[in-house]
Amino acid sequence: MKKGIHPKYYPNAKVICACGNTWETGSTQEVVRTEVCSKCHPFFTGQQSRLLDREGQVDRFYRRLQARQEYAAQQESQFEDRPLDELKLSKRVLDALKKVDITTAGQALEKLGTGDKAVLDIGGFGQKSLIDLKKALKTAGYELPVAE
Repeated sequence: MKKGIHPKYYPNAKVICACGNTWETGSTQEVVRTEVCSKCHPFFTGQQSRLLDREGQVDRFYRRLQARQEYAAQQESQFEDRPLDELKLSKRVLDALKKVDITTAGQALEKLGTGDKAVLDIGGFGQKSLIDLKKALKTAGYELPVAE
C-alpha cells in the first residue's frame, strides 16, 4: 500500500446516538454522531406500530401520487391539443393540413398513424412537407406513431 494516501484510522472511535447512547467502534472519524441506534430504533424497541401509517403518511403519499397522475394526464391532453402553428412549419404545409381540418398536433399524429401514403394523399402535401412535419413533431417532443 502507498504511504500517506489513506485516512487515519481510529480503533476506539466514539459513536454518539441522539438518544444519548454511546459506544466505541473502529472508524476513520474520531467521533460519529447518529440519529438512531439499537436502543432507540422502533424495530428493536418493539414500538413498530409507530412506523405503520404514522399521522396518515400512507394516505398522504397516495393523495400526492393521485395528484401527480392527474397533473400528468392534464399535461398530456394539453400536449395533444397544441396548435400546429406553434411548430414553426412552413405556410404551405400548414395550409395543406388546414384544408383537411388538421389543426392540432394530436390530429396530425393520428393521420400519421394511418400511414405516410394517407398523409401524402392530401392535396398540396408532398414528400418534403411530410419530412418537415415529422421533423417538427419530433423536435417538439412528440413520439411519432408507427404506421398501421
